[in-house]
Amino acid sequence: MGRLTTSFVLGYHGCDAEVAREAVNRGTPILQSDRAYDWLGPGAYFWESDPTRAMEWARWKVERGEYSQPAVVGAIIDLRNCLDLTNREDVDLVSHAYDSFAQLQDRAGLPLPTNKSVNGDPNADLLLHFLDCAAFRHLHQLVAKAGMEPFDTIRGVFTEGDRAFPGSEIRQKTHTQIAVRSNDCIKRLFYPLEDGVIQFAAET
Repeated sequence: MGRLTTSFVLGYHGCDAEVAREAVNRGTPILQSDRAYDWLGPGAYFWESDPTRAMEWARWKVERGEYSQPAVVGAIIDLRNCLDLTNREDVDLVSHAYDSFAQLQDRAGLPLPTNKSVNGDPNADLLLHFLDCAAFRHLHQLVAKAGMEPFDTIRGVFTEGDRAFPGSEIRQKTHTQIAVRSNDCIKRLFYPLEDGVIQFAAET
């Protein structure tokens, strides 16, 4: 469970330029998302090895009027105790957590949340992960109740976007996403390559 992953990866976080400056120059922690539809549950989100996808996200947020200027922050991430959804055993853990959560909802007479598409999405991708997020939250509760070591990070692969070419099952926005639950896992922050130079944040 989480021990078969490589230790360090590079992740990229799309954000507003002011947030990037604060993170890289002053060491301000990346904000942890805690929305009911977060894909991997609560955490600070990064695209693994994909600064281009992170910048696409930031530009989309600008189009929506949520950011002023798009930017990307790179991070050296120590996955540590990682719930890795590319690993069969870890997927089984989430499945068992779902079963437990579904039983609780049924006993309480409450409906299960559902994953939903964003209005206007041409691919009808289920981008609002209400059900998945609820399962992850419940898993974290089960882990804490059992006195087990909490997960520091969660890693998953998601298919998204248009087909790469006609008849293909490869999607243009398919990506590996990491939710960092413990800020200690973020070892260094930097701006992605610019003129061949990586600009690291000062050590804290």
